Amino acid sequence: MPRSYSDKIAWSGVVTSVQPRIRLNRSFDQRSHSYLGYNLRIDGTVGDDDDDRREFMVAVGKAAHGKHQFQVGDVVSGEGLWVEDARKELAELYKVSKLKVTERFAAATMHRPPPWLGVPPELPVYRERGHRRLASRTFDTKCDNCIWGCRMPVEMIIDHWNPSSRRYRFETHCYGPKSCKLYKAGPPRKVPGRRGMSWTEDDWVDEESVRHRGMDE
Repeated sequence: MPRSYSDKIAWSGVVTSVQPRIRLNRSFDQRSHSYLGYNLRIDGTVGDDDDDRREFMVAVGKAAHGKHQFQVGDVVSGEGLWVEDARKELAELYKVSKLKVTERFAAATMHRPPPWLGVPPELPVYRERGHRRLASRTFDTKCDNCIWGCRMPVEMIIDHWNPSSRRYRFETHCYGPKSCKLYKAGPPRKVPGRRGMSWTEDDWVDEESVRHRGMDE
């Protein structure tokens, strides 16, 4: 059955990850961030089929997280719309309403990091901390439930003279302590430009982004 992008659909399940919902905008050697809220990864059900249990991701706003303080292990429910442009969102569902936390799980706060599994901080904390690139394999195998990990949708303007020329991808980044034993940077990332040019985002960009933090911050 084709999806309706205008009808809200019910969902529920157990939170397996809470990470910031941040969009990265690139234009050759320039970048900026949009701090939109948080992504909840849910092990549960979508729609009316309670037998079809799977993992999916739900995007929630800053105010919703501020109210509910989501963390790994919480049992939650709500309604949302299917995301129309999957290039710009990590989640399947967004514009969420009727959010409820039906069961609170405190064990995540007793977990010994890394990874960090408690309640994520407010978005200005992420902006202030800055991030380093994170190898995608490391994110997938060790950091995909850490509050300091983030997989970002990336929108790239390829040509300043033709802003409609854009490309999209996803990148993984880390906002966590520089001393984290799980961290691996992976290879430098390249940003495409006009006429086949490209710019390489070398290590100095990461170093400058987190220079104000100590090793354990």
